[in-house]
Amino acid sequence: MTSPFIWLQHALPHHAVSRLAGKVASSETPWLRDRLIKRFIAAYDVDMSEAARNVGEFKSFNDFFTRELKPGARPLANASKYVLSPADGAVSQIGTIKEGRIFQAKGRHFTAAQLLGGDDRAAQRFEGGQFATIYLSPRDYHRVHMPAAGVLQSATYVPGDLFSVNQVTAENVDGLFARNERLSCLFDGPNGRFASVMVGAMIVAGIETVWSGLVETHNPRLMREEFGPGEHSFAAGDEMGRFILGSTVVLLFEPGKVAWDADLKAGDAVRMGQAIGSRLQPNAGE
Repeated sequence: MTSPFIWLQHALPHHAVSRLAGKVASSETPWLRDRLIKRFIAAYDVDMSEAARNVGEFKSFNDFFTRELKPGARPLANASKYVLSPADGAVSQIGTIKEGRIFQAKGRHFTAAQLLGGDDRAAQRFEGGQFATIYLSPRDYHRVHMPAAGVLQSATYVPGDLFSVNQVTAENVDGLFARNERLSCLFDGPNGRFASVMVGAMIVAGIETVWSGLVETHNPRLMREEFGPGEHSFAAGDEMGRFILGSTVVLLFEPGKVAWDADLKAGDAVRMGQAIGSRLQPNAGE
């Protein structure tokens, strides 16, 4: 039987709710901004000792939510040997892509092609490779970083729903991460091609990248942008984007390139920059 929580999500106008939340969260009205920030910190026990700015220094709730951290707050593991966690959060699922399918929860799967906006050719490269799904909770640092060095090849905005992405929803909504609005980014690095997919969620007011700024979300059209050789190059650990409220990052790697940490399992907390797997073909020049 469908729970009231899941039923309500099917019934709600996802994008209208998210647009309204976005307007409130972007308000620079002092009394509203400060009340939202202080109540959020208290409700979610946000650790502000890591933040580079104090509570009174944010222009809006969105500015607070996408806050930067103090230098050195997230030391990076040795990227010549390891794959880095792209964000603070918890491992939703981690494993191998089998017959094009990525495990979601309790017998539910979605395909790599669906996740990448129907791009079968791009998905083929990841067959038999590795995936990791990392959920960012409300209290987490919400900037997304590079799990490995890479040159941006393409960024595809894929329209979709905006279901919540917590564990309850993952266990009850088919194809959740390939159903929600998302931005699929493909990179080429020393260990081949990899994907970093930023998945939106209920009340996610936007996705922003360092190369193009705010992505035009809540849009009915799929939009793909291709980039020239070396146009946007990143080192492991560099910031690539941020969530303006929300959500989840899904990583895909080609087969034979990465071995996940054997101790890492669904539900484990991770921090941006920590080693979550080993590179199987390290570049001697790094």
